[in-house]
Amino acid sequence: MNTVHEVVSVTPERGDAGRFVNRFGRPAAVVLVLLCGLTLLLGFINKDRCTGPAFDQWGRTQPDYDERNKQDVCYSDIQHLWIGRDIDRHVFPYVDGNINDKGTLIGGSVEYPVLSGLLIWAGAIFAHNDAEYLLYSSLLMAPFGLLTGWLLGKLARWRALLWAIGPPLILYAFHNWDLPVVLCSVAAVFVVHRWNRPLVERATVASVLLGLGFAFKVYPAAFVLPLMLFVATGGWRGQEMPNGKKVDVAGAVKVGLASIITVVLVNLPFAIAGYDGWAASFEFQQLRRVDITTNSIWYWGLRPFIGDDAMQSLVGVISPITILISFAIAAGYGWMRFRREGTYPWIAVSGAMLCGFMLLHKVHSPQYTLWLVPFLVLLRVRLMWAFAYFVVDLAMGIGIFRWFWAIEFGQPAGIYDSFSAQAVMIGVWGRAALLVALFVVFLKARDVTEDDHEDLKFLRGAVAVKA
Repeated sequence: MNTVHEVVSVTPERGDAGRFVNRFGRPAAVVLVLLCGLTLLLGFINKDRCTGPAFDQWGRTQPDYDERNKQDVCYSDIQHLWIGRDIDRHVFPYVDGNINDKGTLIGGSVEYPVLSGLLIWAGAIFAHNDAEYLLYSSLLMAPFGLLTGWLLGKLARWRALLWAIGPPLILYAFHNWDLPVVLCSVAAVFVVHRWNRPLVERATVASVLLGLGFAFKVYPAAFVLPLMLFVATGGWRGQEMPNGKKVDVAGAVKVGLASIITVVLVNLPFAIAGYDGWAASFEFQQLRRVDITTNSIWYWGLRPFIGDDAMQSLVGVISPITILISFAIAAGYGWMRFRREGTYPWIAVSGAMLCGFMLLHKVHSPQYTLWLVPFLVLLRVRLMWAFAYFVVDLAMGIGIFRWFWAIEFGQPAGIYDSFSAQAVMIGVWGRAALLVALFVVFLKARDVTEDDHEDLKFLRGAVAVKA
């Protein structure tokens, strides 16, 4: 009987929703993190192929930087943006920035929310060229990737290998500044399902993490709504519903306000210190055109049929509307599952929302795959879905840069005479088809945290038999 209780974390609150079974010990977690570290190292080596051996007066890699980063498929936004955003001049972001009439960011403004801006600036403090900037930025972000792997291991055991040794981590870990925002999303799930505190308290902290995620890359803010619905319905099978209540409206509102207050508190100092520079990052994204660099279904689906100006205007309206519709469908289906099963599936709904966002947003950058991988870990879907997505993502992640190289440097680039162009089409439409499928699959899937409750049932039964 003592053996049974050693693996169960007991909490004083009502019900079993705050308890969990420790099914992934320290040695396993260490192995997982070491594997993740090796993958991150390979990811850095891949990007570092584009640096040096010489540098010009601005610290830009020589020779032939523009050709090498595409031909050798080692392009990184981190290295590339060393020049053009005043990063090389060590200008503190946003405060003295703006966006000019041509839509170019100047004076230290960057096209990302403020916490990403701080990360971008911090990586450059000791750098004198783009190679050093890539190195220091990678060292700064690697702990976020390692901690994400550790948390996923604690939540999903060896299924977390999809993150730790998956191709996306090699391709994109140091492609842009995405590892911190992924950690925010995963940490929010971990807090809700692994921290032994009352539900509203756990969810409030998770909401703060999602608010911080918004301040890195925006998308985690969408997950606040399903989290609020999870709290409003009392958590797992309503076992943490306050006594005498059928719906915990006050708890859900508290959770939502926590994220809003976090976003305001993080952004307010920058808005006060330099409003124009702070607002420039949002204006830049609003003005960004749907073109060959965005890789979205809108560019490839609409461009052949309507003029460019009409396409830009249409996408500016239809993209946000369809994204919101996808969010509503996901949240609504989650409510149907709650009525049927007794638990609001907030992780599944969040994963579906992300699929809708990635599919319907006007920009679909390659590194967005890092956002999706944790949901392939956290939701009990067949591994074939992950493997299929990795295949089409490889086609895009490699093909797009080889195609850009072919276009820019006079190589065959037509769909009938260029494998890279064909790979891009496989990537664009393969990802789109899989995101539609995953939207449905995620909404129907159980998440890995439900295993804890099943294990607890078994353990309680074992205790009863021994008693």
